[in-house]
Amino acid sequence: MRYDLNQIETFLTVLETGTVTAAAARQNLSKSVVSTRIGDFEAAIGAALFRRNAGRIIPTEAALRLAERVRPALAELTAATESAAWGGQDGALTGSLAISAPMSFGTVHLAPVLARFAAAHPGVSLRIDFDDRARDLAREGFDLGIRIGGDRDSALIGRKLCEERQIVVASPAYVARHGRPEKLSDLSEHPVIGYTHLADSALWQFRQAGRWVSPRITSRLVMNNGEAMTAMAEAGLGIALLPGFIVGPALAAGRLVELLPDAETRPLPVMAVWPPVTPMPAKLRALVDFLAAQLTPPVPVA
Repeated sequence: MRYDLNQIETFLTVLETGTVTAAAARQNLSKSVVSTRIGDFEAAIGAALFRRNAGRIIPTEAALRLAERVRPALAELTAATESAAWGGQDGALTGSLAISAPMSFGTVHLAPVLARFAAAHPGVSLRIDFDDRARDLAREGFDLGIRIGGDRDSALIGRKLCEERQIVVASPAYVARHGRPEKLSDLSEHPVIGYTHLADSALWQFRQAGRWVSPRITSRLVMNNGEAMTAMAEAGLGIALLPGFIVGPALAAGRLVELLPDAETRPLPVMAVWPPVTPMPAKLRALVDFLAAQLTPPVPVA
């Protein structure tokens, strides 16, 4: 028995989503078709790929080893065929792109840009996942990730799209009750609102005398979402350090005020990153170029 590309794509989708139901929804297929493709693929290669357990399917060691090899091969095959098609009669882009991006930046600024890209390229379908976690792009089937700040995975290719300024903020009510810090060392006397995915010393960084320093601070509240941090700051529960694209509306409305305006915070680079593939698919190159053009100069604060 022979296997085909449809079976390989379905196998990878089931592996990435974790269930036949989710894989069927992503591929717009019935669950029976997905199950049949997996069964036929297992029979063709002579190996069990999944174990069924309480409604979920658990990949076998054979499945994980196979995925490591066929995923990049399939990506290169797709890139090669799409590159051959690019520049045809109408030069239209085709195919699909899976994108991972942080929640707040993605919903506020990236979604409108992606909408314009989708309108300009009707032959390209987009799957967008907004999540503040740094996803494993290759393993989870993403073509592109947007990362804000932090170190980039050395296994990924990257391009800086823009930079975003960070702003120290608190509510007017908080300032009225607790006073306004006048210098960085004053922050040690105030409760701050921390971010789950970054240590305080990595987030709260300021340039002094030509080097980056981190004042001694205490996080009273820690959470994993910038908008939630903004809400806590608006409620007067502490001081926060947040990107301008998140706190801009609250500053403009007077719900928050900027503190330490003369302190230079570490700018956050907004990066597009993607697993290496040669040649780079035309649809992916077009999307990265589009994002760079749309997001430069830096995203406005308000």
